[in-house]
Amino acid sequence: MYNLYNLKVMKVNLHAVNFNVDKKLVDFVQEKVDKLEKYYDKIVSSDVFLKVENTSDKENKIVEIKINVPGDDFVVKKMTKSFEEGIDLAVDSLERVLVKRKEKLRTI
Repeated sequence: MYNLYNLKVMKVNLHAVNFNVDKKLVDFVQEKVDKLEKYYDKIVSSDVFLKVENTSDKENKIVEIKINVPGDDFVVKKMTKSFEEGIDLAVDSLERVLVKRKEKLRTI
């Protein structure tokens, strides 16, 4: 897949569970997950699951991001007050995991 500037863009599959997602949130997810390619350029695809738990807690938004790389899958799950906050936290965690993976491959 290529964007407007003919740069390769990762395929992001977004799954919304128990609610309808708006375009603004879809764009936010795409933008954040695309940034992961800066840290590891061999990402094959990603699956983002956004879920709303039916509880009285304020922190009832669940964000789960699964990244597929050759030979491995990385999954991060966060429960927060908003999807944006959860996506930010999950992407930050995945950045650290992907940097470690890249450094590990360099030493081999």
